[in-house]
Amino acid sequence: MDAMHKIELKARAKINLTLDVIGKREDGYHDVEMIMQTVNLCDHVTIRKMKAPGIILKTDFKWLPEDERNLAYKAAKEMVKTYGIKEGILIELKKRIPIAAGLAGGSSDAAAVFVGINKLFNLKLSKKELMDLGVKLGADIPYCILRGTVLAEGIGEKLTKLPPMPFCYVVIAKPPISVSTAYVYKNLNLEKLSSHPDTKKMIQAIKNKDLYNISNNLGNVLESVTIKKYPIINDIKKTMIEYGAMGALMSGSGPSVFGLFKTKKEAQNLAKEFKLHHNLKNVFVTTIFNRRG
Repeated sequence: MDAMHKIELKARAKINLTLDVIGKREDGYHDVEMIMQTVNLCDHVTIRKMKAPGIILKTDFKWLPEDERNLAYKAAKEMVKTYGIKEGILIELKKRIPIAAGLAGGSSDAAAVFVGINKLFNLKLSKKELMDLGVKLGADIPYCILRGTVLAEGIGEKLTKLPPMPFCYVVIAKPPISVSTAYVYKNLNLEKLSSHPDTKKMIQAIKNKDLYNISNNLGNVLESVTIKKYPIINDIKKTMIEYGAMGALMSGSGPSVFGLFKTKKEAQNLAKEFKLHHNLKNVFVTTIFNRRG
């Protein structure tokens, strides 16, 4: 098949270095302040042109929806509708990022579809135009189009690029539980929070390329809800620190936890420990991703 009829992309996961909730809005959403970072754990997305019109989504997970319940499908539909694409689109999705894990896997898949269709059909849309389209489907999608080290404000859609975070190894562990983001936000009591992450300190540590202070300033207010309901998250964090993590934190609303490591060996030792003695199947050793484009 002609190369112009097919494009392959990597849809990368994100972690939250900080996640603070500033307040609740009248529309029910929450105002947040968070620093997000792309990592090299990724899904693989292949998009092909088809002669017959329509959208077909195929995934390698039997129980994953392949229709409008899937954000990748919704993204394709949005592009077709907005830009009057007449040809058909076939999307093949190979999942590696755990689902409903606080790692923006679904949003990243959708972001890859926006970027891929733009290139495949030569629509010449800017990153900003794609991000404006993406926010209609989900607050994390614009970030997943931008990628890198980014401060997110508002409901997560106001994005400011930060200097790239220094390279390090990242271990991501997802316990075998599902966490409802709606439940976490609903049960978050802002008045009872004893501490908030220091976003300014974290930005300064990133600017200084100071991995030690980045690790020391990790913080996520949603832990106050999720850890209470699922203490295993705290156990995972403690094990990460015991095995040499400079810092460990729950990502998003959970349940995934990540640890930052200076050496690959330490990261691999921890992953081995989790798989052998903690019966965790979803454990990944990856790295920080910062090349923008």
